[in-house]
Amino acid sequence: MPRVCQLTGKRTISGNNVSHSHRKTKRTFVPNLQKKRFYVPETGKWITLKLTTRAIKNINKLGVYAYIKKLERKGFDTGVKL
Repeated sequence: MPRVCQLTGKRTISGNNVSHSHRKTKRTFVPNLQKKRFYVPETGKWITLKLTTRAIKNINKLGVYAYIKKLERKGFDTGVKL
């Protein structure tokens, strides 16, 4: 399974390691993904999502149902069926 946040779509990006002498070598920046279960009281179901920690913080602030609806209004395809 690829390293992609299910809600925000954040994925691995590439860049350079830069040494003290400014030599550049390729490296990857991996998002901080966590597997987390959420209870959705509006539907009465549990859902398991693979999310970045930033998305988890936003869900804790807004609630899982409201956050998913907000992303869908912005045009993100979350792939989560509620």
